[in-house]
Amino acid sequence: MAAREEDERPIPLPDLNMDVGEEDQQLIAPLDVNVTMNDFHTTIIDDTFDNNVFDLNIPLSSPLNIGDSSSETYGVNADTEPWLEEEEDDDSTNFSTERRAMGKDLTIDQRRAIYNMLLGKSIDGKLKHGVTRMAALEFSVSIRTVQRIWRQAKFSVNADINNKKTGNCGRKKVQIDLDRIRTIPLHKRTSLESLACSLNVSKTKLFGLLKAGEIRRHSNSIKPLLKDSNMIARLQFCISMLEEGNIPHDPTFKAICKSKNFIGKVMFLVAIARPRFDAQGNEVFNGKIGVFPFVRQEPARRSSANRLAGTLETKPLPSVSRDVMREYLIEKLLPAIREKWPRDDMMNPIFIQQDNARTHVDRNDEEFCRAAKEGGFDIRLMCQPPNSPDLNILDLDELIAAQLTMIEIMKARGSHKYIQPHMNKERLENLNELPTQLKCDPTLVEEILQYLN
Repeated sequence: MAAREEDERPIPLPDLNMDVGEEDQQLIAPLDVNVTMNDFHTTIIDDTFDNNVFDLNIPLSSPLNIGDSSSETYGVNADTEPWLEEEEDDDSTNFSTERRAMGKDLTIDQRRAIYNMLLGKSIDGKLKHGVTRMAALEFSVSIRTVQRIWRQAKFSVNADINNKKTGNCGRKKVQIDLDRIRTIPLHKRTSLESLACSLNVSKTKLFGLLKAGEIRRHSNSIKPLLKDSNMIARLQFCISMLEEGNIPHDPTFKAICKSKNFIGKVMFLVAIARPRFDAQGNEVFNGKIGVFPFVRQEPARRSSANRLAGTLETKPLPSVSRDVMREYLIEKLLPAIREKWPRDDMMNPIFIQQDNARTHVDRNDEEFCRAAKEGGFDIRLMCQPPNSPDLNILDLDELIAAQLTMIEIMKARGSHKYIQPHMNKERLENLNELPTQLKCDPTLVEEILQYLN
C-alpha cells in the first residue's frame, strides 16, 4: 500500500528559468509546451531535443528548426488555432472595446441604421453569408445583436425594431389613487409635505404629478381662493384707476405715488399722496402728508439715572383698535390733509385707501364722514378689493408695477391666474425713458365694462 502511494506521487516540474549544466543535461528532459499538464507525465519526449537548451526570450516569429542539429538554442512557439488567427485579423478586440465604450443598449437610431444596412444587402428577405458579420464590424456590436435586430424586424409588424426593455425593466411607477386626495381634509393637504404624509408617499412623487399636470394647487396665502364677487370687485378697482376723461377711447391709468420707504405698520399711520408739478416741472406738492405713531405719553413711576419720577415718557399703545384708528383719522390725518393739500385741487374728491384689516374704519362710518366734509373738502375712505394682496399700493415698490398688475388682472377677468410681466424698468430709468403712466388697450377696457354691466 505504501509503495503504491509512492508511485502515484506527482513528479515535480522542472524550472524553465534555471541554468542547465553540461553534467545535468542528461538528467533533465526538454519540455513540449503544447502538451497539457494532465498529459505531462505520460508524454514521450522526442530524442531529437536531447542535449538542447530552450531560450524563452526568442520572439515567436523566429523559425524553429527541430531537425537542424546545428541549432543549440530554440525559441518556444506554441501552435495557434485557426479561429484565433481570424479574430486577430478582423480586430475583434478593438470593436469589443468600442462596443463597451458605447454603453449597454443601442439607441433607436443605431438599431434603425443596422436594420437599413441589412435590408439593403438582403435578397428576397434573405441575407447572404457574411453580411451580419460585416454589419457587426461596421457598428462595433456583436453578431448576435445584429441577428437579433434582423429577426425582430422580420417577424414583427411594420418592422418594429424598438428595444423591448423600454417600459419592461427598471423600477415600476408608483400608482396613486387621485380620488384619495379629495377625501383628505384641507388642513392636512396645505402643502406638498403634508399631502405626502397623508398619502404615505414621497414628496418627489407628488412634485412629479404636479409637474405633469395631474394635480394642481388650489389656493395659497398669496393668491387665495376668489369668489365671483371678489373678481368683480377687482375689476371695478382696476377700472376706477383709469382716467375718467379718457375712457373708452384712450384709457390711461392715473398717476399713483411711488412708495418705497414708507410701509404701513401697526405702530405707525403713514399718509402719502401723488406729488404735484406745475407747467414748468417745478414741484408744488411733494405728497408727504405725515407719519403718526401710535404712542402715548405716561409719567415715569420711579426715578432712574436717566430721568426723575413723573417725567413724561413715550410708550407704544398696547393695542390698536377701531376706535383708536378712527381717532387718529379724525384728529391727526384729516387736519394734516387740509393743511398740506394743494388749493387748486380742493374741489376734487380725495380718497384715503386702506386695506381690509379689521381695525380699519368702515368707508360709511358716520362720525368720519361728518368730519371729512368740514372745510369744503370731499374726503372719502376706500378699501382695496378683498383677497387681493397684489393690489395693495403700499406693497408695490413701483407705480408701473401696479399698473401692469391691473392690466393682467383685467385680461384674466379678475382672476389671479396671470404671470407678472417684466419691462426692464432699470434700463428704462437709466435712459430716462421710464413712463409714469401706462396706456391700456381700449378694446380690453370696453370688454371689461360690458362684463361688469
